Amino acid sequence: MRMFRRAFLAQFLLLAAAWPQGVEKDLHVRVRMRDGVHLCTNVFRPGGKQRVPALLVRTPYGKGPDLAAAYEPFLKAGYAVVVQDVRGRGHSEGAFRPLEQEEHDGYDTLAWIAGQSWCNGRIGMVGASYLGIVQWKAALSGSPYLKAISPAVAGSDEFEDRFYSKGGAMKLGHRLSWLAANLRLPQLPEPKFEEYVRHLPLRTSDRAAAGRQIDFWQAALDHPAYDDYWRAVSTREHIAQVKVPALIFAGWYDNFAENDLEAFRLLRQMGREARIVVGPWPHNVPSGFAGFDFGPEANLPIRRIQLEWFDRWLKGINKDQDLSGEARARLFLMGANRWKEAKEWPPPSEPLRLYLWNGGRLSVKTPPRRSKPDSYVYDPRNPAPTMGGAVCCNPKIFPWGPMDQRPLETRKDVLVFSTEPLKEDLEVTGPVRAVLWVSTSAPDTDFTAKLIDVWPDGRAVNLCDGILRLRYRNSLERLEAAKPGQIYRVTIEAGVTSNLFRKGHRIRLHISSSNFPRFDRNPNTGRPIAGETELQTARQTLYHDAGRPSHLLLPVEK
Repeated sequence: MRMFRRAFLAQFLLLAAAWPQGVEKDLHVRVRMRDGVHLCTNVFRPGGKQRVPALLVRTPYGKGPDLAAAYEPFLKAGYAVVVQDVRGRGHSEGAFRPLEQEEHDGYDTLAWIAGQSWCNGRIGMVGASYLGIVQWKAALSGSPYLKAISPAVAGSDEFEDRFYSKGGAMKLGHRLSWLAANLRLPQLPEPKFEEYVRHLPLRTSDRAAAGRQIDFWQAALDHPAYDDYWRAVSTREHIAQVKVPALIFAGWYDNFAENDLEAFRLLRQMGREARIVVGPWPHNVPSGFAGFDFGPEANLPIRRIQLEWFDRWLKGINKDQDLSGEARARLFLMGANRWKEAKEWPPPSEPLRLYLWNGGRLSVKTPPRRSKPDSYVYDPRNPAPTMGGAVCCNPKIFPWGPMDQRPLETRKDVLVFSTEPLKEDLEVTGPVRAVLWVSTSAPDTDFTAKLIDVWPDGRAVNLCDGILRLRYRNSLERLEAAKPGQIYRVTIEAGVTSNLFRKGHRIRLHISSSNFPRFDRNPNTGRPIAGETELQTARQTLYHDAGRPSHLLLPVEK
């Protein structure tokens, strides 16, 4: 990718151009939506009478009176930058209903910008997290004025990204901490994270975190399976409507990485112009982690890359350059601490099956015909705690990223399986899965899987993880109770990664039944979880013999 190479060689330089003469500011402009609601909007633009392309930023976090430093390079490059409080937030009118109103409001705002005397009618959108989600929604609207987007760490499916997961368990810490930070009654003191994530029932957890009932929290609890409610608000379900070029940024340790990559995959499958950059980053791209150094290449100059992207699609710079032969995905290979390029996601790979054996071994050899299963007791009153990973969105109360997982390995409810030290480097890039044969004493329970890179000095560093709620073992669209004692073959989607396991390192797998508060606790009762206050223990059994060959499935570079 030429634009990525040029940007990387520039390192951290954002732009050398001087500020345009006489920057104009129009603050707190009231932009009328189709239903009469006005959204408060700031406009920053180059002085003079020239008509220029514009970049729109829509935020629920307060636009403030000044242009954030992150967007200054765009203004310096000759773009108008428009920053807007979304409906019901900041100084904008109306009620805040996350995601429901963003498609229409995005369309109407784009039309307003295009009609201004200072705009040439070519508009892009930029921003991360919710500021990225609104870009997808605006792209779904079919606005003729939107020419390119660059969403970062935004995901593409509301069920899997923002509330639940690929395995059906709720992303509890993420969701409740967001409610507490953004929707808490202003007169209430800041609640304690450790208390509101343990609050039961979940039906009133919004009141514990925010001091009031939150409609969309209640709606999510009313729809614990993937149904028409979620399909209607999913970007992924309607992504065929996205026709504009998309430059996506994601992080291996971010909550939204899987569906950032899925959006890219689907767009490329349809022949759309899409690119993705995935770094060794948490939700705050491109920041790093205390105690873990991924090297200088990890500090990618994102704004420079975005400028080249918008220059192409909004200004026509290098628009005739043939990009058909270029790689579309730029992936950071952890372990090697360098970037690799791919034309598709996932890149071509060979499946490597590492079978679980007695004694905590992982091996390419199939297990024997007879092998005693492993068992443990899962007690939701004492769940295995979250230690880093792809969590979101406040590391001060909910630490994210790579961490040494050895403290978990002393717990009786965490099963540990490891290879021998590797005799040569092994590159793993793509989705990770654990295929297990399990049984439980409960009518419903959870099973978790976590992929770990064990260093020669003993550090056990997490790469990715996942969970399966047993009632969703066959489909997220329907609930099926488990029969206590019956053995089930299940697949845990354990996340995505790109990592070089170095010679002398070990590959490790943790199996448990909780990862709290990344995911909510399964009370093991089989009843609807939203209203449950009773917690029961469950005896879990994991089988690993020739007839029930539980294994870790890794995508290894060809």
